[in-house]
Amino acid sequence: MAARAASSSVCLKANTSGHVARRNVRSVAPAARSGLSSVVSLSSRVERACKISSAATTTSRSSAVSVTATVATPETLVGVPLKEVVPAGVVTGKDLMNLLEHAKQNGYAIPAVNCTSSSVINACLEAAAKAKSPMMIQFSNGGGSFMTGKSITDPEASAKGCVAGALMVREIAEFYGVPVILHSDHCSKKLLPWFDGMLEANEKYYEQNGVPLFSSHMLDLSEEPIEENLEICKEYLERFSKIDLLLEMELGITGGEEDGVDNTDVDKSELYSKPEEIYEVYKALSPISSAYTVAAAFGNVHGVYKPGNVELTPSILGNAQKYISKEVGLPEESKPIYFVFHGGSGSSREEIREAIGYGVIKMNIDTDTQWSYWEGVKEFEAEKHDYLQGQIGNPEGDDKPNKKYYDPRAWMRQAEIKTVERLQVAYEDLNAMNVYA
Repeated sequence: MAARAASSSVCLKANTSGHVARRNVRSVAPAARSGLSSVVSLSSRVERACKISSAATTTSRSSAVSVTATVATPETLVGVPLKEVVPAGVVTGKDLMNLLEHAKQNGYAIPAVNCTSSSVINACLEAAAKAKSPMMIQFSNGGGSFMTGKSITDPEASAKGCVAGALMVREIAEFYGVPVILHSDHCSKKLLPWFDGMLEANEKYYEQNGVPLFSSHMLDLSEEPIEENLEICKEYLERFSKIDLLLEMELGITGGEEDGVDNTDVDKSELYSKPEEIYEVYKALSPISSAYTVAAAFGNVHGVYKPGNVELTPSILGNAQKYISKEVGLPEESKPIYFVFHGGSGSSREEIREAIGYGVIKMNIDTDTQWSYWEGVKEFEAEKHDYLQGQIGNPEGDDKPNKKYYDPRAWMRQAEIKTVERLQVAYEDLNAMNVYA
């Protein structure tokens, strides 16, 4: 795949210390373990390509904060098979950063789906295996509560549900033979106790296993003043950096409604981030760690709307990359920020591909996958309607049992199949088919 532009991050070498090496053995699918040596340590081909073409320490024109900019040559990971760079199974730390860098340099993005049950998780993993491409499994606050059980009202229920989902993915991911990112979605200020619960689980898991339970978490403090947003993000990124977690932060507001967060009436100006604001994020977080992504607003909304009701402006992301590159002395074509795309459902392929060209490496697709899951159930009911009206009796006879039709596994499986199909379209949109072939 041809790269759209030069990248602006350092090629990260794999950690080959004992516990990490053992972890990689466990995380690689059985069929791929024979090639472990090229996973635990980046292949010599990749290491030779990781030549830093320039490194400059500059001081911001508008701030006394010193920011070091390091630029990798465009050839660093362009055209290098992803299997030579990243292992299968749940990826964290340097493996995760190499995955994101590979996506940015090779012009594709990773789909992210909010999972609310083991069935949805399985559909996402199956879709990834079919597409031969990475997948991001993510949990929302409401999704975590649903995983625990809606009858449970304990304040810790949501965090416990997300942890349970993450542990499930940890156990089964290797069977699917592709890289998997474990993530949590929007966390507003009022939901920080949920966030802290998951972080504590990560720290405990890291102490026992040498890697965090999750790959990354999202803080959405876009409703707060930008100064407060950045201060809280800095505090958490400091803590994250000690256990190899990546932070996703939001700047500006994603419109629409999702999981109880309603931004349908927000002022339209809030739906578009400014390059100067994104640069403030870069200045605040880069000195702490490069392991962060930015959900900048460019008119995107949660949900699906009629054509013309949503005005996406992906060029905002490109302008921000150019602005930051100029401020820190990077080549104009650099992409110093890893962007993420929220509210991807209903977007056109052209809009998605344009955003990827500006450094988007992940896109949330929730509404469309909720519909595909329901569509599978709806079609199953329509086809088997006469077999679903009672436990006994159907067109084949009044004494014929219907158990195999109303068994939840029957109609849930059809929901999974429809979701797998819908995600193949997403992989095509994201230019991500067969990147792990």
